[in-house]
Amino acid sequence: MTQTQPPFLSVIIPAYNEEQRIGATLESVYSYLEPQPYRWEMLIVIDGATDGTLEKVRTFAQERANIRWIDRRENRGKGFTVRQGMLAATGAIRLFTDADNSTDITHWDKMQPLFEQGYDVVICSRDAKDVAGARQAVPQPFRKRLLGNLGNLFIQIVAVPGIWDTQCGFKAFTKESAEKIFPLMQIDRWGFDVEALALARRFHYSVGIVAAYWIDDPRTNVHSFGDYVDSIRETLRVRWNLLTGVYGRMAHTSTKIDAA
Repeated sequence: MTQTQPPFLSVIIPAYNEEQRIGATLESVYSYLEPQPYRWEMLIVIDGATDGTLEKVRTFAQERANIRWIDRRENRGKGFTVRQGMLAATGAIRLFTDADNSTDITHWDKMQPLFEQGYDVVICSRDAKDVAGARQAVPQPFRKRLLGNLGNLFIQIVAVPGIWDTQCGFKAFTKESAEKIFPLMQIDRWGFDVEALALARRFHYSVGIVAAYWIDDPRTNVHSFGDYVDSIRETLRVRWNLLTGVYGRMAHTSTKIDAA
């Protein structure tokens, strides 16, 4: 890959204390991308991990081509980490996926045709109300499912009507939409998905949805009651920013971030 020929696809993987899972995820993504006919890159953004995540990523990248990483050293949250990755990436399409591999990289096969049709943003949904065929391999525990459903309803009312699953960690953006949306984002943690989609709507980008076959990993670092409360607060903040014109007043510039 040369500097004059940027990749078609960038895959961004945010990671925080993922020593036990990151190796399998990197191998899965790399094995999928390696035979593809287009240019691609993997970009792992490490969010101040305190375990062996960095060493796992460094070792994997040193042995393979087209892999970069950013070691943030300070934990700022998934939203901040994805934002850095989106703005450091160089691909025409920029996809982020979770380090737990709950949504397998092969879902990109369903996304790519929508970009070819002209969509600006394409997301995966685990909710059949968004798209037929969406499902979860194993139903989540009742408490987790109840909190998730209540949260989704709240998000529908307050920020992103018409999308039932805003939180699935598998979303892709064109270069243009990513470089318009992500420099404006304010939410550093779990509410960033809502903010990204609200901004996509604000700027009239077309949003496509494909069905996810989602495999929940109970070790995932999310979904305590406090996480849900924080997400509600962040959703309200997004709504306030939209109503008061905060995003419209911000400079529409991005800062490129160096990666190893």
